[in-house]
Amino acid sequence: MRRKSSRSSADQNAELDMTPMLDIVFIMLIFFIVTSSSIKESGLDVNRPQAQTSEKKEQAHIIVGISPNGEIWIDKHLVDIRAVRANIARLHAENPLGSVIIAADRETKTHVLVSVMDQIRLAGITNAAIATESGSQ
Repeated sequence: MRRKSSRSSADQNAELDMTPMLDIVFIMLIFFIVTSSSIKESGLDVNRPQAQTSEKKEQAHIIVGISPNGEIWIDKHLVDIRAVRANIARLHAENPLGSVIIAADRETKTHVLVSVMDQIRLAGITNAAIATESGSQ
């Protein structure tokens, strides 16, 4: 007498398909990479000067930080004044709609700020803004 198998053929071939789960994981990974790379910071904390006529700028994708001792920071890297133009041009090419904001400390020397602004204009950006704090001193 022949013994019947208690398992059906469907049970024997049952496997867990991981493809949809992997697709979702990769889509989420791409989403997080894209959203995190759109936010650029200078990598420097500065005490911004105050201005009564300051306006809030919603989108700033390139932030240039200038420390009180004249160090220039772009994208969390210390940059020489001669490399500001090339770095700004590269970041602007990556995101042409992004604006440039200069976050200079209130103790920064004026000639350093003017030199940075000049390099930004030479990179082809004419609407750079200087970061301030709202209110009066």
